[in-house]
Amino acid sequence: MDLRILGIDPGYAIVGYGVIDFSACRFSVAGCGAITTSAGEEFPKRLKSIYDDMLYVIDKYKPEALSIERLYFNTNTTTAIDVSQARGVIVLAAESRGIPISEYTPLQVKQSVTGYGKAEKRQVMEMVKNLLGLSAVPKPDDTADALALAICHAHCASSDYSRLCRGIK
Repeated sequence: MDLRILGIDPGYAIVGYGVIDFSACRFSVAGCGAITTSAGEEFPKRLKSIYDDMLYVIDKYKPEALSIERLYFNTNTTTAIDVSQARGVIVLAAESRGIPISEYTPLQVKQSVTGYGKAEKRQVMEMVKNLLGLSAVPKPDDTADALALAICHAHCASSDYSRLCRGIK
């Protein structure tokens, strides 16, 4: 059984995405990149661009699961609200295509990818590169973060990937 997972690092200027395939307990990258919007564009138009581009990514790669970062902010509430709105249109795009959505905290992602919940960003990026057999860390950072989210979903105890690797049906 193959499993295709779309990882998303939400934002409103840059939305990182990473698509990984699982086959025979191994990862491969199907695609990755970033959806970007212009700072000078009206915010509702930026959200529409994110939504439309996310539908394009979903339709192109046809993932069976979406893994997205769970948001929490301690400082800038304006940024939090804007990122939350962008995240909302991303979730809406996935839901409109019937894709199951899973959320993970940064701590869960770090723990899953590196084995240490307080790993530094550089450590996570290097492990993403190594786990996926890439020659370099994907750029921008949001793309590497999205791939880490996809890996995290695959490693979760409740995911199809984890059950397959342990031989549980």
